[in-house]
Order: sequence, then structure tokens, then C-alpha cells
Amino acid sequence: MFKQMESYATQRLHFFNDAETKLKAIVAIHSTVRGPAIGGCRFIPYTDDADAITDAIRLAQGMSYKAALAGLPHGGGKAVVIVPNQPFDRAALMRSFGAYINILNGEYITAMDSGTQVTDMDQIKKSTHWVTCTSTSGDPSPYTALGVFEGIKASVEFKLRRKDLTGLHVSIQGLGHVGYEVARLLHQAGARLTVTDIDPSKIQLCKEHFSAKSVEPEEIYNTPADIFCPCGLGAILNTDTIKQLQVSIVAGSANNQLEKERHGDLLSERGILYAPDYLINSGGLIFVSLQHAQKSIAAIHHKILQIGPSLHQIYRDSERSEHSIHRIANEKAEAIINASEEIHSVA
Repeated sequence: MFKQMESYATQRLHFFNDAETKLKAIVAIHSTVRGPAIGGCRFIPYTDDADAITDAIRLAQGMSYKAALAGLPHGGGKAVVIVPNQPFDRAALMRSFGAYINILNGEYITAMDSGTQVTDMDQIKKSTHWVTCTSTSGDPSPYTALGVFEGIKASVEFKLRRKDLTGLHVSIQGLGHVGYEVARLLHQAGARLTVTDIDPSKIQLCKEHFSAKSVEPEEIYNTPADIFCPCGLGAILNTDTIKQLQVSIVAGSANNQLEKERHGDLLSERGILYAPDYLINSGGLIFVSLQHAQKSIAAIHHKILQIGPSLHQIYRDSERSEHSIHRIANEKAEAIINASEEIHSVA
């Protein structure tokens, strides 16, 4: 475990267990040098505890990079609450989780993520004020989707030399809160859609509302399209799936899309433009951070609209340096974090 923490430069891991509510939770803190760690709370099944720890550690690092490139006064954190394998009271479990978050005294601010919803955040808020995405603050999903949409437009302009999406074919993997909203925005912009999801009802909605076509989940990788937009869970870009891709661009909302760092190099070798996930999907974090700081919706929108220009800059830097896009993005994020550490050490 410590080797894994060293590999991802993780500062701290917190483990919480409450037999009464059946809570088993992990909070990974990657960095607090730029401010309190911030990141969502996942509530999904895991094969074992090791998988849950790995997920939390990887996601926390991504949140640090995301906050750094977005210029937000936060470090990265992530919570994983393991779904109990026996009957439980969800509201009580979330309140218990909130009580443990409160013990951290502001080191970590939690938010919605895969498997959690606004009602969960409301329960957590009964035990701590270190939480966002409540019914009074709102769902970050539309803001994540807006950032992804802006990032797709920037990627199309850079790679395909087009300023519009009319007639372009986009394959979307995952139609959750973010994926569905991305599909809506793309359809509105004139794109053609092929979608997949494990929930047939979501596919049907896209067919009815966006004239989308559908494929089986395993067929999405070899579907010919201009853009592949992964909006589900992570680690889906690996040696096998990258070989199948028949697209010019990969740009989507999923976190930790690359199974390994070398898979970003493989995309580059294949001539596929890859939008680093922690930059293109940072709209939700921007919303959470600025909303927590009581900034206006106009200020939040303005910040999200900078995602496109930021991607453009990284694409240009990669082109000039001949280094893979994801490595350029990593270097930029790490430089920002390291500069903050130097300032703190001097102070």
C-alpha cells in the first residue's frame, strides 16, 4: 500500500469503519498544499478492498491535477464508500460518513460522484459542513458536461480544423447524468450520435430525443466515428481497446481513462488526439469549488469556458515538444503543485 501511495505521491489515507451503519469508507488525500483537498464521494461495489484503495488513490491524484490546471485553491482528495453486501439504512450510513469527514476538520471537502446523489449530500450535511452538491447548492453534472462539450469543440478545431460539430459522428460510452447531458449538447450542435450503456432505458431516451443509434457496450470501441467520448468509469483505454479505436479524437468525462500512463503514448503513436480527462472534465470541480466559495453562476460559466483554450495550449505545447499530450498536461499540473510547495516551504 505504501508503494502505491509513493507512486501517486499520496499524502494521507483515512479509513473509517462504523459497524452500526455498516459504513466502510476510504478517503485519499493527494495534496493540501494549494488548499483543502476536494473531490467526490463514490458509492459503488468493489471486487475487494484493494480495488477500492487503488481507485481512491488514483482519483485523488487526478483531482489535484484538475484543481491545479483550473487554477483553483484546492488540492485533490477522493472518498470511496463501499456498498454494504447486506441490508443497510442509506441515510444513516451517509450521516455516519459525514461525521467522519467532520473529524478531518476541513482537510477534505466531499461532493457527488459515481453512485451518490444530492439526497446523499443532504444527509452528509447533517453531520458536517465540509460538503457541497446539496439540494441548496445543486448538481455539478451539467457543469461537467458543459466543460466536456467546450473541450470537444476545442479538440475538433485543433485536430479537424473545424469550428462547428455539424455532421460529425460521436460515439458515447456511458449515459449517466454527465453522459446524457453531453449527448444533448452534441445533438443540439448538429452531431450524429452512437451511444451505449448498460441501462437500456437510457439508450432508448437518446434514440427518442437525439435520434441516436446504439451498439452493445463491447462494440463501442470499434465503432467508426470522428470522436470517442467515454463518460462512464475509468481505465477503459488500454492496449486492447486502443487498437480497436477508429476515431481521430478521444474526449470525454470519465476519470482516469488511461489504464496506464503508457496508453497515452499509444494513443499518440496512433495519431489520436487525447483530451486529458482531468482537464476536459474539470467543469464539475469548478462548479463545486466556486459554489462553495459563494461565487456567481456567471463567474462559474466564465471559468468553465476557459477549458477549451487551456486544452488548445496543451495541444500546441505537445505538438512543439513531440511529447504525448497527457505527459505535457501532467508536467504542467505537477509544476503548479510543486511551485505551491516551494512557496509554503519558504514561508
